[in-house]
Amino acid sequence: MRMLCPLLCMVAFLTSVQPELISQSLEELGSDIGIQVFNQVVKSRPHDNVIISPHGIASLLGILQLGADGKTKKQLMTAMRYKVNEVAKSLKKMNRVITANKNKDITSANGMFCSNTFKMEGSFIYKNREIFHSDVKSVDFQDKNTAASSINHWMKNQTKGMIDNLISPDLLDSSLTRLVLVNALYFKGRWKSRFQQENTKKRTFHGLDGKDYQVPMLAQLSLFRSGSSSTPNGLWYNVIELPYHGGNMSMLVVLPAEESTPLSAIIPHISTKTLQSWMTMTPKRIQLILPKFTVEAEADLKEPLRNLGITEMFDASKANFAKISRSESLHVSHLLQKAKIEVNEDGTKASVGTAAVLIARSSPRWFTVDRPFLFFIRHNTKGIVLFAGQINKP
Repeated sequence: MRMLCPLLCMVAFLTSVQPELISQSLEELGSDIGIQVFNQVVKSRPHDNVIISPHGIASLLGILQLGADGKTKKQLMTAMRYKVNEVAKSLKKMNRVITANKNKDITSANGMFCSNTFKMEGSFIYKNREIFHSDVKSVDFQDKNTAASSINHWMKNQTKGMIDNLISPDLLDSSLTRLVLVNALYFKGRWKSRFQQENTKKRTFHGLDGKDYQVPMLAQLSLFRSGSSSTPNGLWYNVIELPYHGGNMSMLVVLPAEESTPLSAIIPHISTKTLQSWMTMTPKRIQLILPKFTVEAEADLKEPLRNLGITEMFDASKANFAKISRSESLHVSHLLQKAKIEVNEDGTKASVGTAAVLIARSSPRWFTVDRPFLFFIRHNTKGIVLFAGQINKP
């Protein structure tokens, strides 16, 4: 009888009702599952700061999909909406887009930390090296402190020190843990139009808890694409695009038009197609006021993924990862994500250690982000969403 062992997966890095499949690229399909996870996390934590990496989630689920078989694989493919012959092609293409960045303002890395007594299938190792350029490292999980330290050290290096202590030794089982899969994403972008430091002043931010906070606010008058849109049930929100230097990346900031509209009422209607529709907004001269902030957030992704129909891989009696190992039965015991973002005058540093129609409407001269807001960091050419966030308190 084969031994039943948990597969511990870690994601380092960071909604919508499922949009139609028509006219969506493979890269966008990958980001959409991450946006849906973001929606699920926000639902369970409406008062918290939340940062999720849709690209990170897509990458890790892709790695798991390569090792899955039977119903476990079917559930992953259904959720990600890839066709059988598109999986490897899509994942390889997404990874190439991220890692081929000329300015190296985006770096992505994948690691497989394997028990020194565990034998993985050669084809699984080969595919992960070919598609994800995954590092494969042997560790002794019986020494939980050293094993956790090795994984955290790798993560810290890949995220340039932004993410450390991703996992604690308590998450590892000295007798049962066989494999830890890790995805790291690091982004550093300089604003195309930089904020001047002398314009940064403390202003009032109206928190979700009803309290007012004095926080440093960035300010500039410049040309930004900005507009208004609404959800299908008529909740209006304003959007502004802050492009990064180089033109391929942007941060999109979303603010409900009415203070009484919760962010959780808008997120379910956002998908990659929604984000693409915002890119048709007209450039206008806008006086922008935006909080300067550093936020770190952690999320347990197990329950959000279960809610999206990915259940088999977490069930010890049903999970099928035969393409990872035929000698032992594996299941996913934990799936976590830790992310950090810094927004200042120069730009954004972010790292993780994972259908509204635009309607023409005159934008206000001022765009003041002085209450809870959403942000999305997006690769404009390919539609890949690197980060999605809910900020209730900068």
